[in-house]
Amino acid sequence: MTPSFESVQQIADVLLFEGYVLYPYRASDGKNRVRWQFGVLMPPAYGAVDPSERTWSQTDCLLDGDEAVLTVRIRFLQAQRRTVLNAERVEVESLQTEDASYVPWDEAVEQHVDVTVDLRELPCERAFSVAGGAELEAVGDAGFLQRTRLPLEGVLALSKEELPGPYGVNRLRLRLENRSTGEDSERVGALRQALIAHHLLVAADGCRFISLLEPPEWATGYVAGCENLGIFPVLAGDLLLSSPIILYDHPQIAPESHGDLFDATEIDEILSLRTMTLTEEEKREVRGTDPRAAAMLDRVDSMPQEILDRLHGTVRYLRKVTEPEPAPADAPWWDPGNDTSVSPETDTVMVGGVAVGNGVRVRLRPGVRRADAQDMFLADRVGTVVAVLSDVDGVTHLAVALDGEEGEVQRAHGRYLYFSPDEIEPLVSAG
Repeated sequence: MTPSFESVQQIADVLLFEGYVLYPYRASDGKNRVRWQFGVLMPPAYGAVDPSERTWSQTDCLLDGDEAVLTVRIRFLQAQRRTVLNAERVEVESLQTEDASYVPWDEAVEQHVDVTVDLRELPCERAFSVAGGAELEAVGDAGFLQRTRLPLEGVLALSKEELPGPYGVNRLRLRLENRSTGEDSERVGALRQALIAHHLLVAADGCRFISLLEPPEWATGYVAGCENLGIFPVLAGDLLLSSPIILYDHPQIAPESHGDLFDATEIDEILSLRTMTLTEEEKREVRGTDPRAAAMLDRVDSMPQEILDRLHGTVRYLRKVTEPEPAPADAPWWDPGNDTSVSPETDTVMVGGVAVGNGVRVRLRPGVRRADAQDMFLADRVGTVVAVLSDVDGVTHLAVALDGEEGEVQRAHGRYLYFSPDEIEPLVSAG
């Protein structure tokens, strides 16, 4: 059964359409005549003409086991040539309607290929093909749009290497190659048999992926041995996302974003405001350039003021102050927020027959074993215990706020002085 990739669909779609069509979103603009720069795998014949263009990519990643069912989803755009025909079905340079101006243009359609294989079956290769086709769309009584797609062929090669050491780690390699038979020596033509904006989604049922960006210390040597070419993998929940654009682990779309503007490196507010300044004639050309550009224009034109306001002035770091972050499922046992066996605010420790905990006033008796020379100024000072803590070695520590203004500052910042139980004297009697 194919696993669900819905959790990463939004960020994966951004990769798919990054640079698809750029402001001012018109086919006549220079930047939209040189398109599709990210994640392009050209057919081999064009790669021989221009070695700077890739015909294959390679993803190396780490798995913490050797028994898993892998599902790889290969996603890319397939270009389709759109020509413009008049009512007599004769090719023309443009077609005018009441609200749009159509010109010849290369559109693209989304494609994906799923490959499922047991990790124990590697190495192996899986060939795939995507059919070409032709469609004719009537544009009212004015004429027609004719769309033509050329067939694509490719191969995904999978291999693994069991890495030395006691950790049971395997290096998984995925090499994706375009094997389409096109012979076009011009880039525009070769793009019609390219895998455009390609990226990989990988699920491993039975194993976990190890981050290449923030690996555990013991895995840093394994990470150094990974070789990623034309694409780089990051964690995306339990999945792996191998992207032609460098991302961080667990990437997300800004919640303020109202929809795709085809330039995720820009600011939505700026692009939305610029789009609103287009003249009616320019908007006619945008609508005729591409269906996705037309949909984007309609969305911006009808954007409510409250949505536009939401794009302005967000201060993201304040969320960390105002909204508690959910604890990760694999939170370490020593995190008090995820270990119900400890409660720093209510736990106590016995000192001289007194149960010392939050709210108990104490006199400080820092021992000579403490290395901080500042502690000599704390001897005989009085304060109040605010928490009882244990470190990973099981040693107990008392967090103390001093009396007076110093203690008020410590409480305001949540930064206290820490002492062992034998370094404090309770100011209450045992009993």
